[in-house]
Amino acid sequence: MTAPALTAPTRALYRIPEVMRLLSLSRSVIYEQIRAGRLRTVRQGRARLVPAAAITAYVDLLEQETQKGGTR
Repeated sequence: MTAPALTAPTRALYRIPEVMRLLSLSRSVIYEQIRAGRLRTVRQGRARLVPAAAITAYVDLLEQETQKGGTR
């Protein structure tokens, strides 16, 4: 039996607490990744939002780094 495939995010934009849950990362790690340019965000008024495509790109980046033996 194989593990169920992860489904792509269904919404276009996610708030930071939602991204924290989706990626199982703390708030400080999320903001660290944003500052490092590894997780892309957009602004809508005062809200910082993460596009679904940016979440997918971040996971892809982590997978590439794992395959290459890169950093965490």
